Amino acid sequence: MSTPAGRARPVAPAVLALRRLPNPRLTGIGGGLFAAAAMFVLACADRLLFDASAVVFGVLFLPVSALTAFWVRPADLVTAPISVPIAFAVGIIPISGGTGGFGGQMMAVVTALAVHAGWLYGGTLVAGLIATVRKVRLMRARQRRMLLAAQTSRAAGQPQSPRPAAQAPRPAGQAPRRRQR
Repeated sequence: MSTPAGRARPVAPAVLALRRLPNPRLTGIGGGLFAAAAMFVLACADRLLFDASAVVFGVLFLPVSALTAFWVRPADLVTAPISVPIAFAVGIIPISGGTGGFGGQMMAVVTALAVHAGWLYGGTLVAGLIATVRKVRLMRARQRRMLLAAQTSRAAGQPQSPRPAAQAPRPAGQAPRRRQR
C-alpha cells in the first residue's frame, strides 16, 4: 500500500521508543571493550545479587551481544561476532567459582566456558545475525544509490562512467603505458 503524496506514514510507538535510545558508533576495539567491560560488571553484580547464577549471566549476555552488534560502526561489523565470545570469557571469571590459586581459577573458567557454551553460542549467533543483516542492508542501500546515480546521469545525457585516459582501450598486442611522475 502506498500513501498519497503529502501524507506521512504513522510511526509505531516501539519505533519511536527505539529512536530515543542512544546510537553510538563504536570502533571494533571500542565494541569489544564495551562488551567485555559490560559483561565483567554484570558478572560482578550477578555474583553479589544472585550468588553467581549462570542463567542470569547468560540471559544478560544476549542483550549485550545485540547492543554490541548494533552499536559497532558499519566498517567494523565483522568484529562484533568476534569480540562477543571474548567478552563472555572475560565476564565468566567472577562467577566461575574457582579456588586454590591461579591454576584452580583457570580450571574453573575453562569448565564454566564448557558447561555454559549454549549461552556463548546463542550470544555469538545473535551478534552474527545482527551484523549480517546490517551489512546486507548497507550493501543494498549502496546498490540503490549507484543505480539511482546511473539513472540520473543517463537522464541528464551524461556518459554513465567516463573512463580515465589510463584506462582507454588500446590496440591488441600493445603493453600498457607507464605513467610518468
